Amino acid sequence: MKLSVKALALTMGILWAAAFFLVATLNQWKGGYALPFLNMVDSVYPGYDMGGFGSVIIGMLYAFVDGLIGGAVIAWLYNRLSV
Repeated sequence: MKLSVKALALTMGILWAAAFFLVATLNQWKGGYALPFLNMVDSVYPGYDMGGFGSVIIGMLYAFVDGLIGGAVIAWLYNRLSV
């Protein structure tokens, strides 16, 4: 059985963006929430900082692209290695 590269890529992109949005929004509402995770993301995604809501949207876009690429690589690798 082969995986759909497009389907897994979109699924991972949407899920990672949604998870990031939830964590970053909770940090905006309740200061200090998930600071180690958000500091790590701040160092990886250029343009994202823990500032305002606009930064949350920028980080969510980066997370979507990150998940999209990761999902595509996982599906492609699975399809290449499954015999």
